[in-house]
Amino acid sequence: MNLTPYRKIVKAAADRGDRIGGLDELPTPDMSDLVEFCAVAREAADRTLGLRPYDVQLLGTLALLDGKVAEMATGEGKTLSGAMAAAGYALQGKRVHVMSVNDYLARRDAEWMAPFYEAVGVSVGWIGQGSTPEERREAYAKNVTYGPVSEIGFDVLRDRLRTDASAIIVPDPEVALIDEADSVLVDEARVPLVMAGASDAGSAVPEMAVLVRQLIRGYHYEIDDQARNVYLTQKGAETVENLLGVELYDEHEPGTLIELNLALHAHALLSRDVDYIVRDGKVQLINPSRGRVAMLQRWPNGLQAAVEAKEALPPSEKGEILDSITVQGLVRRYPTVCGMTGTAVAVSEQLGEFYGLKVAVIPSNRPCVRKDEPDRIYPTVPDKDAALVEEIQEAHATGRPILIGTLDVAESESLAKLLQRRNLRPVVLNAKNDAEEATIIAKAGERDAITVSTQMAGRGTDIRLGDGVAELGGLYVIGSGRHASSRLDDQLRGRAGRQGDPGGSVFFVSMGDELITQFTPDERPPAADADGLVRHRRGAYLVGHAQRVAEGVNLQIHRNTWRYTRLLEQQRELIMEWRDKVLHGDSAAKALAAADPERWASLPEETRQETARQIVLHAIDQCWTEHLAFLTDLREGIHLRALGRMSPVDEFHREAVAEYKSLQAEVERRSLESFEAPEPDLKRPEATWTYLVQDNPFGTEWDRILKRMSSGARASRT
Repeated sequence: MNLTPYRKIVKAAADRGDRIGGLDELPTPDMSDLVEFCAVAREAADRTLGLRPYDVQLLGTLALLDGKVAEMATGEGKTLSGAMAAAGYALQGKRVHVMSVNDYLARRDAEWMAPFYEAVGVSVGWIGQGSTPEERREAYAKNVTYGPVSEIGFDVLRDRLRTDASAIIVPDPEVALIDEADSVLVDEARVPLVMAGASDAGSAVPEMAVLVRQLIRGYHYEIDDQARNVYLTQKGAETVENLLGVELYDEHEPGTLIELNLALHAHALLSRDVDYIVRDGKVQLINPSRGRVAMLQRWPNGLQAAVEAKEALPPSEKGEILDSITVQGLVRRYPTVCGMTGTAVAVSEQLGEFYGLKVAVIPSNRPCVRKDEPDRIYPTVPDKDAALVEEIQEAHATGRPILIGTLDVAESESLAKLLQRRNLRPVVLNAKNDAEEATIIAKAGERDAITVSTQMAGRGTDIRLGDGVAELGGLYVIGSGRHASSRLDDQLRGRAGRQGDPGGSVFFVSMGDELITQFTPDERPPAADADGLVRHRRGAYLVGHAQRVAEGVNLQIHRNTWRYTRLLEQQRELIMEWRDKVLHGDSAAKALAAADPERWASLPEETRQETARQIVLHAIDQCWTEHLAFLTDLREGIHLRALGRMSPVDEFHREAVAEYKSLQAEVERRSLESFEAPEPDLKRPEATWTYLVQDNPFGTEWDRILKRMSSGARASRT
C-alpha cells in the first residue's frame, strides 16, 4: 500500500511541532485537520508519558484511522499508535472498543495510556474477566474501552438475554480497534462464544476410556497423515464389537460408535501438555497460536467430556445453549474495523476475503540489523535435540541471552530438563506459569539469561537488552522447530532486533518433526552430510512446502466453517433486530392487543404493556434457543447427505432457511398462547455461564462416521 499521503501529513505535523510545543495548554485536536491532530497527539504523548512518537508510529496511527490493518514490527510502539488512533476516532464522536487478546494487556494498556487520553480530552476504561456488572457499565460509558475480545463478546451475549432495556451494558458497536489483529481475525475468527443455562452434568462413558487404552496403533487403529482422524482397522472393529457385544456400524444406533470415536480421539490425537494441561482438577485447553491456557475454552460435541474421562476427572457441566456468536461474527458487527500486528502481510488475503480489510506495512523506525540464519536441518528429532542443546550451551558460555521458542508445553519442559543436566538454569514460560510471563519476558534480555518459552504471540512485553549485551550480539532467538504457520515463526524471530538492536535468530528443524511427517508424508527426505546437517536444498524445500500445505489446510477449514456459520450470523442479526424492537418499543403490545382485544382490555392498563413485552421476549428467546439446537443437530448429520451426492452446505442452508421462516409464526403462536393463559410460564434459567468452544480439530462425529463408512465401502469394492 502507498504510504505517501500519510508521510505528507506526518511531515507537515513535524513542521507544526514547534508551535504546538510552545503552548502551555494543548488544544483539543480538530479531527478535520489530521496535521493538527498528529502534532497535538505527539506533544501530548511526550508530556504525559515521556514517549515522543516516532514518525513511523504516526504513520501507523494514520493507517488505523484510515480503517487499515497496520503491520508494525515488534518493539515499534504499536500500543501508543493504537492509543492515538483510538483517541482520534473518539474525537470524531465515535465509541471505540480496543480489543486485546487477554486481561493483562487490556488493563495494562488502558492504565498506561490513561494520562495521554486525559490530555487530549478522551475518557478511557477497561474490562476483564473479574469486572463486575457495574464496573463494566462504567467502562463502556467511556469514549475508549479496552477489553479482551472474548469478554466483549460475552457482554454482548449477556445483553442478548436482558428483559429490561435499562439493564443493557454494551453500547451500539461503532469502532473496533484490534490488537494482534491476525490472531483475532484469522486464528480465532471461527471460535464460538457461548451463553448457556439450565446446567446439568456432562456425560462420557468411563469404560470407553479404559477400553481404548487397550487398543494398539497400527493393529487396532490407524491415524491419518495429518493426525486429524483416527480409524479402527477391521481387526480393531472386531475386537471392540466382541468386547462390547454390539454392532458398531449400525446406522440406526450410532450412539456406541460415537462414544467410542470420542474416546479414541481423546486417547490417540489429544496429548496432555501439548493440547491441554490438567490443573486444579480441570482440563484446560492450550491455545495453539499463543502457547498459553485458553481461558474458558472447551471442545464441543462430547470431546471435552471424553478427555475428562481419559484423565479420570468428573465431567464438567453442560447445558442448553441460549445464544452464541463467533469471534468473526462479533467483529463484523462494527461498522469500522482496524487493527495492528507484527505479521499481517502473510494473512492479507484472508483479511481481505473475510473482512474487506487492507494491510498497510509500516517501516521500522531504525533498520533491522538482526542476523537471521538459515534453518539448521537434521535427519531425526534426537539429532536435532542434541544439536540444539549443544548450541545453547556454546552461546550461553559467552554470556549472550538466549530465548528458545518451543512448540508446546511438553517440549518446553523436556528441553529445560536436558539443559539442567548440563548445569544450565533456564527459566520456563509456558501455559502452566503464564501468570509470571511479564516478569519472565522482561528479564529475557539480561546477560546469561536462558528463557525457554512456548509461542510468543500476544506476550505484550518488550525484551530490552541488559548492560553489555549489545556487544555480545544482542538477544539470540532459537526456534526448536517450525510452526504450522510462518507468522508464528516470524513473531518469535521478531523478539530480537527491536528498534535497531543487534540480535540473531535460527530455527532447528528435523525431517522427523510433526510438521514434516504430517504435511509431506510421501516425500523422501534427503540424506545428511558427514557433520549430521541436511544441506541439500531439497531439505529446505520440504520444510517450506510442509508449512505452506499446513497454512492451506487451515485456510480451507476457515472458509468451510464460515460457509456454515455465516447463515447463522445473518439469522442472529435478524432475530436481534426483532428482539430490540420489542425491548425498546411497543410492537409486542400492538401485536397482542390486535390478536385478542378482549384479553388486552381485561388487563390493568399500567401493567399490560410490560406484560406483553415480557411474553414476546420469552417466546423469541425460547424459539431462538430451540433453533440453535436444531442447527447443531442438522450440522452434525448433514455430511451424510454426501452419500446421496448432495452438497452438505447447500442442504444445510436449505433446511436452515426453511426452519427460520417458520420461527416467526411459532413466536407469535406461543406469545398468544401465553397471553391468553391465566398464569403464563415465563421461567428463565436460574443460572447462566459463558465459555468458548474450541474449534473441534477432528470434525463432527457424523463426519468421521461418514468417512469410515465410505472407506469401508471402497474396501469392499477392491
